[in-house]
Order: sequence, then C-alpha cells, then structure tokens
Amino acid sequence: MNKLFVFIKNEIVMLLSLVLAVASAFFVTPSKEYISYIDFRTLALLFCLMTIMAGLNELGIFKFLAEKILDRVNTLFGLVLTFVLLCFFSSMIITNDVALITFVPFTIVTLKMAGQSNKLIYTVTLETVAANLGSMLTPIGNPQNLYLFSAYKMSIEDFFSANAPYVVLSLALLIIAVLFVGRQQVRVSDSFEGEHLNIGLICLYLVLFITALLSVFRVVHFVVLLAVVVIAVLIFDKKALAKVDYSLLLTFVFLFVFIGNLGNIPSISDFLHNIVDGNEVITGVVTSQVFSNVPAAILLSGFTDNARMLLIGVNHGGLGTLIASMASLISFKFIQKEKIKTSKYLLIFSVINIVFLALNLCLWLIIE
Repeated sequence: MNKLFVFIKNEIVMLLSLVLAVASAFFVTPSKEYISYIDFRTLALLFCLMTIMAGLNELGIFKFLAEKILDRVNTLFGLVLTFVLLCFFSSMIITNDVALITFVPFTIVTLKMAGQSNKLIYTVTLETVAANLGSMLTPIGNPQNLYLFSAYKMSIEDFFSANAPYVVLSLALLIIAVLFVGRQQVRVSDSFEGEHLNIGLICLYLVLFITALLSVFRVVHFVVLLAVVVIAVLIFDKKALAKVDYSLLLTFVFLFVFIGNLGNIPSISDFLHNIVDGNEVITGVVTSQVFSNVPAAILLSGFTDNARMLLIGVNHGGLGTLIASMASLISFKFIQKEKIKTSKYLLIFSVINIVFLALNLCLWLIIE
C-alpha cells in the first residue's frame, strides 16, 4: 500500500490524464480515429531529447562544467549567481527538468560545504524559477514549447520574438534577487574532485543532439531521428533508456486522446472555444496552476489558433503553485530530503513565484 501511495503521489498528473482519457471514451466510442489524435512527431522528439540528455547527465558532463566555473567563485553572491545562471541558461538546451536534476543536488552539497545551509531554500527557489523561465527561450527548453512549436508549425522567428522580452526581464529580476544573499567570502573550490569523462560517449551524444535539433527544425525526419537514437543508444549506452521519463510520454498520449474526444463533443468544444479564444494568456496561466503547464498547453491548443499568446500563457503558467510546472516538484523533492520545513519552503517559493509572475504579466500588458 505504501508503494502504491508513493506511485500515485509521484505520477498524479499521468494518472489524472488517464482518468480524463477514459472518461471521455464514454462519450466518444473508441475507434481507429483515436490514433489520429496522437502527435507522434512530438512524442518522438521528446523521447529522443530526454534520452540524449539523460545520457549526458549520467556521464557527469554538466556537473564537470559547473565545477570548473565554481573554481573561480569566492563570494556567496558569486556562488548563488553561478548556480542560478547555470539553471537559467542550461535549461534552454538541456530542458528545465534536467537542469534542476543536475544542479539542485550540487547546490545543496556546495552550500553545506560553504557553511551557508540557511540560504538553501532561497537559492533552490531561485534556481527553480530560473530553469522554468530560461527554458522559455528555445523550442527544446521544455515539453510544452516543443509541443506547441511542432503542433502550430511555428517559425523560429515567431517563437523567439514571443518569448525573448520575458526572458530578458526574468534574467534581470533573477540577478536583482540574488543580490539579497549577501557578499560574504566563501571557499568551496578545494572540495571538488575531477571526474573521468567518457569523451567517446559524450561526442556520440553531441552528434545525436545536433541531429535532434535538425529534426526539431524539420531538416531531418523524426522517424529517422528516432531510429538513429534508439540504435545508437542500444549499442553504446542502453542504460540511458532507463532514465527516460516514460510517464511524461504517457501523459501526452492520454491528453491527446482526451482533447481529441473533447473536439468531437460539439457542446463542450464550442464552450471551450468561447473561453479560450482571445484569452489565451490568462487561461494558460490559470489552467497551469491546476493541471501544470504541459497538460494545459496540450488541452488549450485544441481550442485556439493563437499560438503566440498560448505559448506566453503556459510558459508563465509555470510560475505560481508548486504543480504549475512539474519541474518545480523536482526541486521540492530534493528539499524534502534535507529535513527542511516544507511549509517554510512553500511560503518562500510561492511568494517569489507570484512576484515573478506578476512582473512578467505586467510586461505582457505593456507590450502585447
């Protein structure tokens, strides 16, 4: 029973998506049409990118680079800023999830070694915000970006122009927020040990990553990418396949079925069109607070043609509640292991997220 409870707790979004898909099947009889609901291109791209990043992360390349950077840091401000910027910029390439999985545990260890455990909550919260906001800039930064970029066939110019102003503002706000940690001297560089890196595998994954980027931008067909990645990983590093978040892939499948069925129920479809159309940003933000922004993106995309506004809405929707972005739960789980009062973390997390959300929405009101 305890294992079942843990499974339900960890996979609540996937299970909710499954319930919605099954419930919708009572209104739309299952048929071959269900297959047409599923965006196989998005699923293939997501699987390949997760596999590549899982392999690179296991090889320790991101931690190695972070250690080299930290060798030059000797103040608390510099230490915290380094970790926040690592999460912000790396999330654009390795996704917000991988950025937090990589750097939050490293941050916790580093702050403890530096005698700054009292800064853990604040620093980890800023890292989480940084990963969620930095990942907005690129189509591969997070799952909802990849899906919307693919589903709406957005041009790279439209995609960047939609997100760039908010990324710039967020970067400035993060730097200002880090100023509050103080400038006292710290020393942590001697605590790290170099790791032996498998250069051959790293090069393989970099080639696969470049191929994945070409597929994202529709230069390489996604079926070709999928075949190349699966064959290469099975031959050279099959353990990376065990690190893929398959529950996220299943969540996408269940939501595709649910949304496809909703589109075949005229009364519900018309109702959702009326609510979402013209209000993409607000509905994206609000829906994300309850379902998280990946399911919100998939759900709302079926009822609007305004990709730009929906993209802005669900990306900013990742700020707010703990479940607004599933990546935020990664940081929370690491904090729980440190026996820190969760109520204190949730309070600080909520306040900082609300401030960042409010300021970004103010910018949206000004420029859009």
